[in-house]
Amino acid sequence: MVIIDTTVWIDYLGGVVNPETVWLDQALGRERLGLTDVILCEVLQGIRYEVAFKRVRDDLMKFRVFATGGSDLAIAAAQNYRTLRQRGFTVRKTIDCWIATFCLLSGHKLLHRDRDFDTFEKVLGLQIVHP
Repeated sequence: MVIIDTTVWIDYLGGVVNPETVWLDQALGRERLGLTDVILCEVLQGIRYEVAFKRVRDDLMKFRVFATGGSDLAIAAAQNYRTLRQRGFTVRKTIDCWIATFCLLSGHKLLHRDRDFDTFEKVLGLQIVHP
């Protein structure tokens, strides 16, 4: 399963063409794709108009949406943040730690456009889709 990060969904829904959105467009219907509840929230909260909100919500709900949360993931994400920090890397957003840790624990790959995830790949072995 490939988890599609908020950064890619925003570009894709906005019609931005880049390697990640091209990969996503080609993968639709061919790859197992999903997102997390947090990614769903991030994408939807940026939509201004109600009609667009409902359309995007319905479209995204066609994918597997993984529930995240709980103390186990919270502790693991905090530990990953601390590990990276001890090695000289500071992750800018807690949400990125959360998503990366979810993917690491679940064995999912991640498609993204956010440099914070590169550190998770380099240091912790996060599987990244490189279009």
